[in-house]
Amino acid sequence: MANVREIFAKNLKKIRRKCGFSQEILAEKAEVSTHYISMIELARNFPKSEVIERLANALNIDVYELFLTSCSHNDEIDKLHKSIINVIKETVSASVDASVKTSFKNIVKSEKLKKKN
Repeated sequence: MANVREIFAKNLKKIRRKCGFSQEILAEKAEVSTHYISMIELARNFPKSEVIERLANALNIDVYELFLTSCSHNDEIDKLHKSIINVIKETVSASVDASVKTSFKNIVKSEKLKKKN
């Protein structure tokens, strides 16, 4: 199992690239040197908490995201996926229920009109 320094290094590099940032851009935004970013991403250095916060802010993420293992990422994605599916099911179900009720009311009205005529 990877240690915290390796997990942090891997996540920093992956998220930085996902944001489209070079090491230079991230370094500038987090107010550190490019060399320091490189050393963190190689798991040779580990930043102090203040730098971790600046890195997260520069990447527009929550600090904890830099510490998630790939398993945690998958778990979070699975939870989010299930939550989205449930919202869709509830929305569709409510919509179908409303449509069925409206259709039933229209049928009843139509039948009443037929009986009057």
